[in-house]
Amino acid sequence: MLPAASARPWTLPRFILVGLLNTFTGLGVIYACKWALSAPDVAANLAGYAAGLSVSYVLNARWTFSFSGRLHASLGRFAITLAIGYLANLAVVSVTLHWGGMNAYLGQATGIVPYTLVMYLGLKHFVFVDERAPPSIPSATDARQIEQGLR
Repeated sequence: MLPAASARPWTLPRFILVGLLNTFTGLGVIYACKWALSAPDVAANLAGYAAGLSVSYVLNARWTFSFSGRLHASLGRFAITLAIGYLANLAVVSVTLHWGGMNAYLGQATGIVPYTLVMYLGLKHFVFVDERAPPSIPSATDARQIEQGLR
């Protein structure tokens, strides 16, 4: 069995690599749809985001966090985390642009930070948590058994 997500080393660098691959996949699909299919911008964008999010979902589950559960079981939690990440992004961008008077390009870039933090923490602690994994905090019974074993 694969190690639990919290015990697996290198999850953050893997998460970042998956994010880069997700970005390039999404852009590649957008550009391919526009160039090869003459797709309108909204349709190309939708296809690109769907491809990028699919890459993100599968690679983060299996490679970054070594999730051993069924992928479809965590899909709803992924959608919730994605929505929260997007709202955090939107809130920071809105504050920096409307109240902070920041340059629009820099303001958009500031939204990457909360989105990335929400996604990483959400995927690690909410989405790709193996329900079959043993609890991380020992119960009182476990503590008594350990104590008796030490005598």
